[in-house]
Amino acid sequence: MRFPLDDEAVQDKVNTLTKYPSIPTYHEMTHISRSGMLTETPTVYTGPVLLTEKADGVNVRMTRLPDGDWLIGLREEWLTARGDRVPARDFGVVKAVRDLMPRIEPQSGAVVTLYAEVFGSKAMNAWKNYGDGTASVRLFDVSVIDLGMLELDRDRLSSWRKNGGQPFLAEADLQAMAARVGVELTPRLGEIDGADLPDSVDGMRAFLEPYRTTRLATSGIPGFSEGVVFRSPDRGTISKARFTDYDKTIRLRAEADRLARKRDRGTADAAF
Repeated sequence: MRFPLDDEAVQDKVNTLTKYPSIPTYHEMTHISRSGMLTETPTVYTGPVLLTEKADGVNVRMTRLPDGDWLIGLREEWLTARGDRVPARDFGVVKAVRDLMPRIEPQSGAVVTLYAEVFGSKAMNAWKNYGDGTASVRLFDVSVIDLGMLELDRDRLSSWRKNGGQPFLAEADLQAMAARVGVELTPRLGEIDGADLPDSVDGMRAFLEPYRTTRLATSGIPGFSEGVVFRSPDRGTISKARFTDYDKTIRLRAEADRLARKRDRGTADAAF
């Protein structure tokens, strides 16, 4: 079974197969308006939960096929392939990860994709939090998918992926892969029992505060962390908590309360 990357249709299928799914927020985001406010509905975890730092950079895919061919891409599109068959459209991403590609061992009958964050480059908005503008790479997930999935048409592949079909490595296997490839993982901040995670938005914002400073700085004074990712050891449940989401929600709620009090006072005054 062979799927040559010279075929653009194959490139497109591999792209669909390996796109990284959006990680849900720890508290559900409201869909009532465009305000982007969090609700009071948290993600439920049972048992241990691993805390990792969420880096603020560019999400990159490194995909290896069984025949040794490879592709490097962003979340939605490819940047380059072995032999430069895909024109590189770059943010310093390809340069940051290209040397890792030969270290990713092809697996018989499987499409292996490493998902990493490239951060700290001056081409990225949050670079000052991490150092002097030098790009760095941290691995955060790996999928190993049966090559036979590429026999499906693109629409079925897309539906399979969007419904959570992609298998990701559990924590122990993820650490082993990082060691083999020679790439660091995103910082492991600790472990907590799922029952001890806060239920409320205010509680989670307070919980996040000790993790406000990044562990990813490579030089200078460390800046701000983007947030925390919560992962079950088998990677079956995953969610993210970003400082900006919680600060925005708390600010908007306070503003709504202020306007409500002002409206109530106006109603009371009009009654006299």
